[in-house]
Amino acid sequence: MCDIADISRAAYYKWLQREPSTRELENEEILKEMKKLYKRVEGIYGYRRMTLNINRLFNHKYNHKRIFRLMNIAGIQSVIRIKKMKYKRTNPQHIAENLLNREFSAKKPNEKWVTDVTEFKYGSSRKAYLSAILDLYDGSIIGYVLGHSNNNKLVFETLDKATSQLDGEHPLIHSDQGYQYTSHGFKRRLDQEGMRHSMSRVGKCIDNGPIESFWGTLKCEKYYLHKYDTFENLYKAIDEYIYFYNHDRYQERLNGLSPVEYRTKAA
Repeated sequence: MCDIADISRAAYYKWLQREPSTRELENEEILKEMKKLYKRVEGIYGYRRMTLNINRLFNHKYNHKRIFRLMNIAGIQSVIRIKKMKYKRTNPQHIAENLLNREFSAKKPNEKWVTDVTEFKYGSSRKAYLSAILDLYDGSIIGYVLGHSNNNKLVFETLDKATSQLDGEHPLIHSDQGYQYTSHGFKRRLDQEGMRHSMSRVGKCIDNGPIESFWGTLKCEKYYLHKYDTFENLYKAIDEYIYFYNHDRYQERLNGLSPVEYRTKAA
């Protein structure tokens, strides 16, 4: 080992018999308390919260970089909120103004639509993506597609399902600035249908509040209550819930009617 590391035997034995420095001894104490704390809180602390607790325990202001380094040495990391990979943002091919401007009410069916894509997990961390279009008149889901990939095909099929139900109407459709919605292909399809496009501002998910609210309702009332081993099981559950949401989930803002009942009454 000395030959490989290109050090003398004397230097190795001198290092082996050295007295630990004050910092090394301090690190050993920090690591000892860190492991005890990590076990007590069942691994939920990341380096920031670990730094706060260690500083309070030792009545000292240790740098968070030092705590982070010691956690790596001990193989400790938070079991929650692991950072997602950062993806390089592509340049949008088409951007529309925020024409909807948070005016989330409509006077008639197929006047204003909102659309988005959300992610689900099933099986052993497999992913599925649900694209949907919601009508702001009654909150009904008028088109949706569940797929294995979050791509243009998923969004285009959703749009095709929704527009096939139109009878001469040309609704305004609102989306975020996801790459599918800023593509030339999506713009062409809207132009073919004579539809105007509205987009949320960057980082302003509240601009698309109604569809975000629907995702939360769907996940709380169905998705989080069960485990899904296969894509087919997940698809069946989502299909059943959207039917229930449209036909049997009565809403106070719709005068106690379901979205489909309210829509039918308007027709």
